[in-house]
Amino acid sequence: MKIHVDHVIVSAVVAAAALFMSPIAAAQAPPAAQPVMPPSLPVLHVVDLMTAPGTSVLKAQWKTMEAKIVEREPIAAAQPGYTTAYDISPHAGEAGFDDAAWPAITAEDLAVRRGGGYVSFIWYRVNLTIPERIGEFETAGRTAVLTLLVDDYGEIWVDGQMPRRAGYPSPATIQGFNMPNRVVLSDDVQPGDQFQIAVFGINGPISVAPANTVWFREARLEFYP
Repeated sequence: MKIHVDHVIVSAVVAAAALFMSPIAAAQAPPAAQPVMPPSLPVLHVVDLMTAPGTSVLKAQWKTMEAKIVEREPIAAAQPGYTTAYDISPHAGEAGFDDAAWPAITAEDLAVRRGGGYVSFIWYRVNLTIPERIGEFETAGRTAVLTLLVDDYGEIWVDGQMPRRAGYPSPATIQGFNMPNRVVLSDDVQPGDQFQIAVFGINGPISVAPANTVWFREARLEFYP
């Protein structure tokens, strides 16, 4: 009986410790949103975000800023000899980031070549507001998919998160060389829904350091059944 009681006490202590520690761990390392496979059904309606009418219907205003490589302290677990680490600045995908001072660009300017070539990074940010109707098309209850193709490579943040899952294909936010990113914003979108989008455009492949620039080949919001 004593062994059984001791086992119960230990189990209770472990469970209590887990409950106490889990909020702290969550605060230190918030879990990434899980990527969702976009539908393969025929699209019902498309809004071209590289045109003035397309951005107007979604109350969208694109902004852009170059990202820089900066030095920082290495991580605590770094081996001796690694006295410097590198990061990008700003971290414009994070929730609450203030882009008020960034220059605004037109939708057509997404096709403008930006960056000095070689190892180059460009941020783009936009807020999308879902209307009740787009022409005769009703948006309520549809699956909304953001499709972006950045030359050469892009990472997509939605509302302060970059959905991803290690060891699995990421259909949304991380793709390969000149491949489209298809991000499911909602599978039951409603009029008035808002989405904050940040796109980290990268000139690549980085180890080749190509003498070209960063720009959009396409940017669309697609609605599915």
